[in-house]
Amino acid sequence: MIIKDVKNCQEIIAGDNVLLRELLNPLKQDVAINYSLALAKVKQGEITSAHRLKSSEVYYILEGEGEMYINNEKEKVNVGQAIYIPPNSVQRIKNTGLNDLVFLCIVDPAWRKEDEEVTYINYT
Repeated sequence: MIIKDVKNCQEIIAGDNVLLRELLNPLKQDVAINYSLALAKVKQGEITSAHRLKSSEVYYILEGEGEMYINNEKEKVNVGQAIYIPPNSVQRIKNTGLNDLVFLCIVDPAWRKEDEEVTYINYT
């Protein structure tokens, strides 16, 4: 049995400037899954850097509210919503609330650094 406590996962600043705690990744742990799972946090008033992944990704909003940018689209997002991000889409998320924006990131197939490209496109 594998149980990961987010409090025991190292918090890093990811390439897109989001605060991230990786929970599960089959490339780093002996788990029989194809996806990776991480907890992300964007501080009040901040926006992540535009980036794209070769993999598909899903964000599930746990706390806060924001604006999600995928390619040339922008939508408001809030607690309880799942956002599908197709492979190779330029994406970023902005915290528009008064508290931290906290969400799960599910990447399938599992996240690898070489599959991510941080861009400098600004859609805001």
